[in-house]
Amino acid sequence: ILTILGNSAVLATAAKRSSLLKSPELLTVNLAVADVGMAISMYPLAIASAWNHAWLGGDASCMYYALMGFLFGVCSMMTLCAMAVIRFLVTNSSKTNSNKITKNTVRILIAFIWLYSLLWAILPLVGWGYYGPEPFGISCTIAWSKFHNSSNGFSFILSMFLLCTVLPALTIVACYLGIAWKVHKAYQEIQNIDRIPNAAKLEKKLTLMAVLISVGFLSSWTPYAAASFWSIFNSSDSLQPIVTLLPCLFAKSSTAYNPFIYYIFSKTFRREIKQLQCCWGWRLHFFSTDTSAENPVSMMWSG
Repeated sequence: ILTILGNSAVLATAAKRSSLLKSPELLTVNLAVADVGMAISMYPLAIASAWNHAWLGGDASCMYYALMGFLFGVCSMMTLCAMAVIRFLVTNSSKTNSNKITKNTVRILIAFIWLYSLLWAILPLVGWGYYGPEPFGISCTIAWSKFHNSSNGFSFILSMFLLCTVLPALTIVACYLGIAWKVHKAYQEIQNIDRIPNAAKLEKKLTLMAVLISVGFLSSWTPYAAASFWSIFNSSDSLQPIVTLLPCLFAKSSTAYNPFIYYIFSKTFRREIKQLQCCWGWRLHFFSTDTSAENPVSMMWSG
């Protein structure tokens, strides 16, 4: 519910001010699309299976669920990587050069991200790698446990781990470390000035928001990656079901965090949220920072 409502608000505000969106903000929209897609295509089936205490739909639905999870997961990771690279380029370029990152450039980048994610998602369907149920039996993913006795599966997981996890994560870390150093040097140069320029404050806020988004995603998926990597070299029976279930649930919670980060750091997003009108008349107050009776704020969502 939080994922769908929060990211739908992001998409609604983006649609409302589409002509004013800057090029890097298109990646934020793409991240929201991936989060909503994951929630709609996967979570209902997993919830129904949890109530059923067993997976529903057999092998076909299992492959569908795993494919959707892999597709949207890789898309989110690569989008975060692209966000980090663009923020690095913008921060370390002059204003003239930063304007060269146009909307068309970002659109082409987004199209490449989706094609890249789709390619990796369909590879297990054509014989390189496998999809299968999770050890706890109520969701499906890459069949990690099959890889320790299969050269075909092991080559897939090794390639996927390097190209879809390690390299993007290292790129994200390297870019934000570079940005942090650049910001640190800039602040040193103006430390004798009583008032820090607004542009520097804005740059620092945007960078911090992007860092938190990346940290939230990576920290959510790290326990799941660790449990999955363990099952590559060891039997799935060596881990208790609860040990594999909790990292999986924690990983999927990553889709709900971003709208709250936007709300905290973006005045524009807060203002647009307060102006949204919902065709169903839902009034939500949990985003409001002012709950006093003297100044009630009605949050209205657009379908």
